[in-house]
Amino acid sequence: MTAKIRKTGTGESGFTLLELLVVLAIMGLLAAIVGPQVIRYLGSSRSQTARVQIKNVAAALELYRLDMGGYPSPEQGLGALVKAPASAPMWNGPYLPQAANLLDPWGQPYRFLAPGKHGEMDVYTLGSDQAEGGTGEARDVGNW
Repeated sequence: MTAKIRKTGTGESGFTLLELLVVLAIMGLLAAIVGPQVIRYLGSSRSQTARVQIKNVAAALELYRLDMGGYPSPEQGLGALVKAPASAPMWNGPYLPQAANLLDPWGQPYRFLAPGKHGEMDVYTLGSDQAEGGTGEARDVGNW
């Protein structure tokens, strides 16, 4: 005697609406918790990048000062670190490899003052808002 195996049910399988709603709720909670943390991390990484780049520009300015006897004039600006000014016979650069190093992480040129408000020279960025002061990613970052 052979036994016949009979299938019960329709043979269709899948997720119920309730299961899908539970999964969507869990994914929404994860996004609500993880999302702000990722955004905060990205914001602080731009500020950290600006801090490192400013140290490099300040070091290049010190090398320029040793060769030229002073910092670039306001007319020459930080571009004097990449390309020799017309009136700079003792220029021994480039002190920075490319002009892209003179842009902050927000795409704005770094600002330069000599003499500075905080020392012999100031190299700084105004942050994401391009206004003085601010907090978080909008905070000013400088070599002081």
